[in-house]
Amino acid sequence: MSKRILIVDDSPSIRQMVEVTLKSEGYNVTSAVDGQNAFEICQSNRFDFVLTDVNMPNMDGITLVKSLRGLTAFAKVPIVVLTTEAGSDIKSKGKAAGATGWMVKPFDPTKLLQLVAKVLG
Repeated sequence: MSKRILIVDDSPSIRQMVEVTLKSEGYNVTSAVDGQNAFEICQSNRFDFVLTDVNMPNMDGITLVKSLRGLTAFAKVPIVVLTTEAGSDIKSKGKAAGATGWMVKPFDPTKLLQLVAKVLG
């Protein structure tokens, strides 16, 4: 069975690029337009991996990570932040919220696939 991945980004072009990259390797991909949309999807769906942006309307990525970590089903699910922000301050906030890792945009599709394969074991 293919692994289920949730990608969260308010940019349609980023969502599309990530989705095409992941689907090319056989992953089952669901997209959300912001943290609030993602959290609602996660209330009734399980995922093996979550990839989220930080700066989004309605609910930012750091708040989403904290919120997902509060759900039993997502306590151990790998959550990686994909963002243009690379500062140590925002990274430490992500880590404190429970993020598994960090990847800076623009992303290299090969590196993204390597990261996903690594965290999914």
